[in-house]
Amino acid sequence: MPYPVVHVLFFLFCVGAVGVYAATTALSRRELSFKDSRKLLLLAFVGGLSTLFPDIMVVYNIFVNSTLEHCSIGSIPTHSLMFSSTAVLFGGVVGYIAYRQLSKAVYMAIFAGSAFLTHLLLDDIAEGGCAYLYPLYNKPISVFSIMDTGFAEAGGLFNYLIVSLVSVFCVFIVIIMVLFALSQFGFEFSYKAEK
Repeated sequence: MPYPVVHVLFFLFCVGAVGVYAATTALSRRELSFKDSRKLLLLAFVGGLSTLFPDIMVVYNIFVNSTLEHCSIGSIPTHSLMFSSTAVLFGGVVGYIAYRQLSKAVYMAIFAGSAFLTHLLLDDIAEGGCAYLYPLYNKPISVFSIMDTGFAEAGGLFNYLIVSLVSVFCVFIVIIMVLFALSQFGFEFSYKAEK
């Protein structure tokens, strides 16, 4: 399992790269106002905290049980799509408090949900699976399970290509969620026509 700082840095620099790029570009052009920098800090706060939500139980378990158990609340796994609703709800509430607009709250919720999903993807890569589909399916599933095997171990070229496509598609969806949410807050790549 990657350490919490790895989860936060992965989200902020790899997945949130468009926000970093947009802020850097705006700073170099002296277009970034104090209000805009507060928006960026709010996004970094929501994304950084949401990416740590799957491991939130470690705080409780350290003090109460003196263990580092962090993957469940009782029998409910925290590394699941169902538990991602906590991050989505958190992002929605923070977005509504900050902007007082339902549409901005929804985009902040999408942003928080994508941060949560990056945690699951990193743990999947490191540990070989998460209980993504709990309560429908209780066993860990890995979307990256065959990425480092050969064609023969995967059951042939076709199976290998399908699993590879699914693995890359999962990462792609999370990145698209982030790009979509960030574009609603004004952080996006832009195109300038050559003259």
